[in-house]
Amino acid sequence: MTDALVPERDLDPVCERLDQCSVGSPMEEHAPPRRPPNTGAKLWGRVRSKILRQKLDPQTVQSKNWQMDVIEMNGIKVEFSMKFTGRDLSLKRTPSKKQSGVFGVKISVVTKRECSKVPFVIRQCIEEVEKRGIEEVGIYRISGVATDIQTLKAVFNTNSGKDFSAMLSNMDINAIAGTLKLYFRELPEALLTDRLYLDFLEGIALSDPAAKESCMMHLLCSLPDPNLVTFLTLLEHLRRVSENEPVNKMSLLNLATIFGPTLLRPSEESSRGHIALLADIWSHDVMAQVQVLLFYLQRPPVSFSELKRDTIYFSSDV
Repeated sequence: MTDALVPERDLDPVCERLDQCSVGSPMEEHAPPRRPPNTGAKLWGRVRSKILRQKLDPQTVQSKNWQMDVIEMNGIKVEFSMKFTGRDLSLKRTPSKKQSGVFGVKISVVTKRECSKVPFVIRQCIEEVEKRGIEEVGIYRISGVATDIQTLKAVFNTNSGKDFSAMLSNMDINAIAGTLKLYFRELPEALLTDRLYLDFLEGIALSDPAAKESCMMHLLCSLPDPNLVTFLTLLEHLRRVSENEPVNKMSLLNLATIFGPTLLRPSEESSRGHIALLADIWSHDVMAQVQVLLFYLQRPPVSFSELKRDTIYFSSDV
């Protein structure tokens, strides 16, 4: 399995300008021939289709070099490059060497330093998405511009933004959503922890509904407090996003598919110790990761205080 990297330049703004230029004034007798409407959008569609076709080409997948290509339509030529990176590298968690930042740093370290229950970067991204991206079609599914995401990452890491709200309000909403996903992806340990990974997979596979409920809630209570509060905060946010599904086209299943494999992943040590898991890691395991998140998204919301109050019950019941 491989991941496709987005073209080096974001074409959407270019396409919008092209479409605007396609419409000329009827009074301009000597104006050059107008391009058909929606040329930019159609051209970008061709680029995306080309990327998908290349993604399925075994020869392209095996190559480690950038692949150059050209798409031309109605006199407009677009040159772009792409390459593919294996999931084992693109999803590998590499702890940050600088513990003063937030990306790649343990969530417990960040919350302790900030004296907060949920990392600032998560709260800011969620707030901005809910302010102006809750009805954005494909929110969290559509990738933001990589350079914008890296800019946001650098600002949050250095805490150099004097006014985060003003900065975020001027940033593309998909870049902000991408920054949130990147934060969870770069955690040195998955949010639902390495220690509980196999337990979550076993719990979601239980056939008896009562046993599954008891097991899954017990596992939730077993998370460290910063992980648990952050996870509950994210669940609330994703539910609010899905409430706008008729507009943004993002269902709970869509969101679980996007976030599940990021929030719940085996550690490298665990993977090396369970060779059988590696064979099906991108089929059975990914499906289970999605189902775990979907389980929590679909059940009635529960607060941190309620979970802690019931911890003794779950501990004695299992």
